[in-house]
Amino acid sequence: MTGLGRIERYVMNRTLSGVAAALAVISAVILLVQFVDLSRSVGVRADVTVGQLFGLTLLQAPSVILILLPFVFLFGGIAAFVGLNRRSELVAMRAAGVSAWRFVLPSAGAAFVVGALTVALLNPAAAALSARFELARARLMENYLNDAPKEVWLRQGDERTQMVIHAKARTVENGVVKLKGVSLFVYQKNKKGEIEFKRRLEAAEASLQPGFWKLTDVREATAGESSVRSDSLSIRSSLDSEAALERFSSPEAIAFWRLPAAIRLTEQAGFSAAGYRLRFQQLLATPVLFAAMSVLAAAFSLRLARLGGLAGLAGAGVALGFVFFFFNAFAGALADAGILPLFAAAWAPPAVALLSGLALLCYTEDG
Repeated sequence: MTGLGRIERYVMNRTLSGVAAALAVISAVILLVQFVDLSRSVGVRADVTVGQLFGLTLLQAPSVILILLPFVFLFGGIAAFVGLNRRSELVAMRAAGVSAWRFVLPSAGAAFVVGALTVALLNPAAAALSARFELARARLMENYLNDAPKEVWLRQGDERTQMVIHAKARTVENGVVKLKGVSLFVYQKNKKGEIEFKRRLEAAEASLQPGFWKLTDVREATAGESSVRSDSLSIRSSLDSEAALERFSSPEAIAFWRLPAAIRLTEQAGFSAAGYRLRFQQLLATPVLFAAMSVLAAAFSLRLARLGGLAGLAGAGVALGFVFFFFNAFAGALADAGILPLFAAAWAPPAVALLSGLALLCYTEDG
């Protein structure tokens, strides 16, 4: 058992080393591509330095790298097992009576653990860096080319009150969301449970403070009454600055630990939270996806080198990885359209990938 334990640790270490090498290569490519892209978009400003562009690249790249991490485990695993095969180390192990399951499953378990750490730790960090990237990029591009401000629509509420917020422009200063040219439409439920319009507020500016909106230069109109003007007014809010910024972001830009709150607030405001729920389920399925890619990498690399066709089989494994990647995206699109249940769309691609790898591994190992 001691010898088998050493073999398992050796193969797992070689697999993790291959994954680390693949991560380094893919990260370098992503950094280069992102730097070139930012040079074309942000670098057109004469006052932007190379250091600032590189800093923006470092802020943006982690989110892209996390998307490609399943390929990191696939490519790294294939490289590690092909290397072991070409050096006849796998032949020696199997000749000694060591089943492939004894060293494949620990590698898959390590991938599962890394996937859990990625979701719990790296995803929130990448989301925070992405938010900093958006703010830094906005500051650098401020007033450039006199871009027309985009209109903003927000909605917040609870079981009794709903508020629709419209603004002509949005800015973020020191983490505080500020809206310009604001219109607020307040609705309340009556005793019959029906939504009724209560009042409308027009304000020159609204800033989101902890627990409330602070309005300046306000004109308030209540149904059936004349309007009333005031210099400032406070309106209770269920949003904080981070939650408000998330309303302008895609589900992929929200950290894992913030998704339950985003789902709750979105549904309280009367919107569909299907996108957030799908993203939450996809993140929960990430460890299974990483383990599946590790099993697929082993299954496509265990063919004996002396039998030939090892390179073609490894290439087929890479192609199958891309197929599962697009299958995952296609399932997500079907879920967004309401055709496929969210749980099935999130868990079906990892489950199919894992079962395919296990089936091929059974065929390779047991005939």
